[in-house]
Formats: sequence, structure tokens, C-alpha cells
Amino acid sequence: MPMTKAKLNTIAAALLTASASNSLAAPALNVLGKDFIFPNRIDGLPAKLSDFKDLQINFFQTDDGVKLAYWEAGSGKPIIFVPAWSANGANYVNVLYLLSKHYHVYVLDERNQGLSQKVDYGNRIDRYAMDLREFNRHIGVKSADYCGWSMGVSILYGYIDLFGTEGIEKLILIDEPPTILSRPGMTPEERLQSGAIADSVQQVGEVMSGHTGVSLMERYNAMDSLPYANSEAFARAMVPVDTDAVSRIMYDHASIDWRDVIRTKINVPTAIFTGEYSANVPSQRWMHSVIPNSTLYVYSKAEQGDHFLALKNPFQFASDVQSFLESGKSASVSRQTDHGVEIQELMRVETSWNGVAYGAYPEGIAEPVVAKITIPAHKELTWHSHPMPSFAYVLSGEIMVEDKEGRRKHFTQGQVMPETVNTAHRGIVGDQPATFIVFYAGTKGMPLSQPAE
Repeated sequence: MPMTKAKLNTIAAALLTASASNSLAAPALNVLGKDFIFPNRIDGLPAKLSDFKDLQINFFQTDDGVKLAYWEAGSGKPIIFVPAWSANGANYVNVLYLLSKHYHVYVLDERNQGLSQKVDYGNRIDRYAMDLREFNRHIGVKSADYCGWSMGVSILYGYIDLFGTEGIEKLILIDEPPTILSRPGMTPEERLQSGAIADSVQQVGEVMSGHTGVSLMERYNAMDSLPYANSEAFARAMVPVDTDAVSRIMYDHASIDWRDVIRTKINVPTAIFTGEYSANVPSQRWMHSVIPNSTLYVYSKAEQGDHFLALKNPFQFASDVQSFLESGKSASVSRQTDHGVEIQELMRVETSWNGVAYGAYPEGIAEPVVAKITIPAHKELTWHSHPMPSFAYVLSGEIMVEDKEGRRKHFTQGQVMPETVNTAHRGIVGDQPATFIVFYAGTKGMPLSQPAE
């Protein structure tokens, strides 16, 4: 739907005010210029925009002179959402409403998207990552939880690649493959694990519209969720997409392979969301296998398990996000609503906590051992090694582990620690005693641990 002249003038005025002061805080109703009545009345969600009294739209200016908009609501611990390609804060209206009851929630409109300024420069993922860093400085947030969706995940990868995970408490990633384009020499298994769907950028749109099964565009246009129908109607009416502007980032976005960042640089608790409608499930399972302390949520078709699951099933998504943020557990959650079965994989990894691949199990007669170990508070364990793969579930307390190379990792209650094999390391327990259930995949007569040389 085209914007009216009055609406354009209202937004332009807001942007000019932002230019003068470098910061504008105003209710969304005032910035957008009028109320909006959502087409479907849904218990627990606003019936009209004015019902969401806490929602604000604000602006700031980046160091390269671009005015960026952001939406915010609530108070308490911050969660920062980084939207998908062409999306903006209006698409998140239901998620904002639900999570703002517990957190201070932000949605940043990337340059060329939403209410942010449209420019023909800086259209690279690393620049978008810098925009996110400058946004953090603008709002004064030094530590937060972050949620990326689709291209927003790539922006978070770029952020972590440039700046590391300092200040990122927990990470939530929604249905973005590690790479969109294949690479020369990729095996069929690598293509599946990486999520590569095309051999060139020119093929991406065609493949997204016609890959085997239900296409992404078909699910985008399927208004089979009332909350999604509401948020889409709101976004299309109030913040229409400038197709030419958003297209400027697509080539760079589609071209980057993030597998090395995923394997080596993500060291905070991470939730990965995907669904049965999505072609990305294999790549999301691979990500879960290489990111320590990750949680995989696979939504069923009945739960709107597609690329737009957060918008189509905001109640379930908000509940899962809150549970993940509050519990700190590592798990794989795959619901099977027809049978009422819930499976939780507490861990699936190919490497130990310091990134070293496990390889093969020891040869010999299998003699697995399960032990409950309690370590006093402030205890510094001596340097030691394990001759077999072992995995410690933290029942209570916390521990910091380090190896001789100086690599460190912190584990707390509910997390699983994939121990190193034949590598000297030690653990230092926190202010409370720590208790673990440890699974040793050894062979008959093999010691559980031995002093390091």
C-alpha cells in the first residue's frame, strides 16, 4: 500500500528532528502519525497500535552520517533484535509486545530498511555490524542478549568476527544457513551442512521460490497465522519496503561463507531456531553440532515451523526465548505435537570445549563410566588429561576450564562440558561447590584421568 503524503511528511519531520538532536524518543503512534487497527483480534496481543502504549520509535546517527531507526519497549535486561533482509521493527510488533513484559526489547532497523535512512553506501555486512556496535554505544548497553533472524544472523556473525562475543550474554539465531552460495569443490554433504542453495547470486531468488518442497516465498505469502497476518498488515501499511534500497546489500549478504566463524568464534550459550517447513534444517543441525552449549529448536509444521516462525507463532517463540534466557541449558528441542513427545539433546558436538576435534573413540572392550563428582568451592584442580572422550553435565555451581594454550571456557548449571582428550587442562570452581554428572566413553581398564606431564 503506498504511503500518503501526510504520513511521509510525518516521518520526514521525525527524521529531521533526529538529524538536529541525534536522538529522538517518541511514542510509535506519534512517529507513524496515526493509529492502526489490526485486522484480527487476538487475546494477549494489541487490538490496535495505541494499545501498545510502551512502544517507542527512536533515531540515532552513525559515524558515517546515516540516520538509523530503532523500536523499543519494556524495561529490565536488554534483548536486541537484528531483523531479516527487508524487515524492520513493524514486523516484530507482536514479539515486542510479548517480550517487553519481561525485558527491555530493541529492534534495530538496518540502513535502507524500515524507517532508517536510504543510502547508496556502506552496504556491506561488516558495515552493518559496525552500525550495530554504534547502536550499542548510543543506547549505553555494555551487555545484552542478541537475536538475529535470517540476514540479521549474518550481521551478528560479522559482529562476532570483528569484535568477538564480549558483551553478548546469549545468542539467538533464527533460520539462517552458514552460506547461501556454494563454493568450488564442495561435496554434497558440505552443501547440505552449509545450507548452500545456489551457485550464483543470480540464482538465489529463483531457488528460493522453487526449491523442492514448500518454498520460502510460498510460506511468506501464506497468511495461515492470525498474529502474522496482523504484523504483516501493520508493516505493509505503515512501513512499506523500498525494494531498490534493500537490494543493495543482497550480493554481499549472499556471498559470504560464515562456517569458520560458527566453528571457532561462537562461545556463548546459543539458541538456534528452525522448522519443518524450512530447507535450512540440515544446516541448523550442523550449526548445533559445532557450537558448544547450543540449543536447537525445530518447530513442527503445526507450530508454523518455517522461516517466519517468530512472527507466525509469537506466543511459542516468546515463551521459548524466555525459557532459554532464564534456564541457560543446552538442548535440542524437537516437538512432535501429534504424539506429545519432546526430545532434548543436551549436547551434540564433534569437538571438545577448546575446539579440538574428537576423532575416533579408543579401541578395546567398551567400559563406559558414569560418575557424580562434587568439587569444593574455590578449588583449583591440578593439571590433568583424560584418555577418552568425556562429557560433564553441570548439576550445580560453576567452573572455569583452561588448557596450556591459554584457551578458557566457563560452564554453569544446566550446561554440558565436552571434555578434552589427551590435552593438559585444569578447572577452577567458583564461589559455591560444583557438582557434575560425568560420562566417560572409555575401554576396560582405562583410567578416567591422569596427571599432566
